[in-house]
Amino acid sequence: MTEPTQNKDRIFAETKLPGDFVFDEKVASVFEDMINRSIPGYSTIIAMIGVLAEEYCQEQSRIYDLGCSLGGATLAAADRVKCQDFSTIAIDNSAAMIDRLQTKLKSMPRLASKIECRCENLCDSEITDASVVVLNFTLQFIPLAERASLLSKIYAGMKPGGVLIISEKITFPDEKLNQLFIEMYHSFKENMGYSKLEISQKRAALEKVLLPETLDVHRDRLQKIGFQSVDVWFQCFNFASMVAFK
Repeated sequence: MTEPTQNKDRIFAETKLPGDFVFDEKVASVFEDMINRSIPGYSTIIAMIGVLAEEYCQEQSRIYDLGCSLGGATLAAADRVKCQDFSTIAIDNSAAMIDRLQTKLKSMPRLASKIECRCENLCDSEITDASVVVLNFTLQFIPLAERASLLSKIYAGMKPGGVLIISEKITFPDEKLNQLFIEMYHSFKENMGYSKLEISQKRAALEKVLLPETLDVHRDRLQKIGFQSVDVWFQCFNFASMVAFK
């Protein structure tokens, strides 16, 4: 079966009625273009998730990619890990994303044998025997009141020495810095070919869906749950990726 075509992201190119951002088939069909043009350093983050998975995956354990979308982190991890006995669980609540990932895997038999795809709500997912857990720009879409509970469940399902990788859009307590990084990010998106209309409309669509927090909030919550050695390993503008160990 032919892999689904990845088109150029033009979803917000024309004036649209207000509405929340949804990970539907329209978004899934342009997602690879969208994510690479919308998040500075995204390809680096994906590549380094593979490196971290290779380093910390344990024998007889599982790798979880929670909010896997089209499986960028899933594939990077499964491709690099050298363990003989491990499995990768890719979970997303978007049927369109999971369908496209499953179709993609049909052309990758070596990796497909290591990967199980699940379409389900992360807050209902079971996490067991995990040595690597990835939340790559996922937690920001979970309701604020449910984030600590999800992270606690992840912690409980992890093996000692396991690593949690969280990538997030972040905000800053200093309003001047916050505004500076927003403006720099918008300039980045313009340089990637997005118009001011596209930037404005997508920001409005995400306003009630993507809820960023400060790095201190992320650190404090993870440490209260029990994670150790929590800190940022990548940051560009108002995007960051952290590691936390059990």
